[in-house]
Amino acid sequence: MAKYVLLVNWTEKGVAEAKSTTDRANKVRTLVEDLGGKEDLLLWTLGRYDIVGVFDFKDDETAALAGLKISALGTVRTETLRAFTASEISGIVGKL
Repeated sequence: MAKYVLLVNWTEKGVAEAKSTTDRANKVRTLVEDLGGKEDLLLWTLGRYDIVGVFDFKDDETAALAGLKISALGTVRTETLRAFTASEISGIVGKL
């Protein structure tokens, strides 16, 4: 499984329905699990992004599908970043 960071911003609808943010997060967790993924960490943040999550997915295609399905709910927009553990990046830079 590969690591992915999802950077999340609320839409106007998401802000209007802010009280249900933790309920929506539980639905996202289920959506991710249904795709074979796993949520590692989900944080509500101050600053440029409203929520930051770390997830495991089997491949880029599944991560992209999750981001699209989450955004299709209408309360957030996502940006997905592929992330690497220390072990993975050591293997990558070891080839330099």
